[in-house]
Amino acid sequence: MIDFVLLIARLLFVALLYLFLFAIMRTGIGMVQGSRKKDRAWKLVVEKGPKELRGVNIAVNGPVIVGRSPGADIVIGAGFVSGRHARFQLMGQNLFVEDLGSKNGTAVNSQLIAAPTALKDKDVVNVGDVAIRIRHA
Repeated sequence: MIDFVLLIARLLFVALLYLFLFAIMRTGIGMVQGSRKKDRAWKLVVEKGPKELRGVNIAVNGPVIVGRSPGADIVIGAGFVSGRHARFQLMGQNLFVEDLGSKNGTAVNSQLIAAPTALKDKDVVNVGDVAIRIRHA
């Protein structure tokens, strides 16, 4: 009889342990999902430039390189655009653009930049004659 009671106690203990672990995992998953909903994504939308680039929409999840080089994320085939012209990069929750030493420069809202510059929603970045609108949604 005592063996039967100990077996039931052990099974009850294991069941409670599994319920406890399930509750912890569910809470953790809910916290992760909640934080993702709060984060808004940065997007680059090409508004002006060559026909094949207009309307291109790129979500920024890591560094995005703009330039003439075939290895760039946004390739602009114009002589006045450097091979690696500019870089968009996330730093925390903010998006920055940096000119990578190009000859003709990179402009944010028609102002040439000399250092990494924080971007806001609806800013326009110009690389040569290509206009890239920043979206934060």
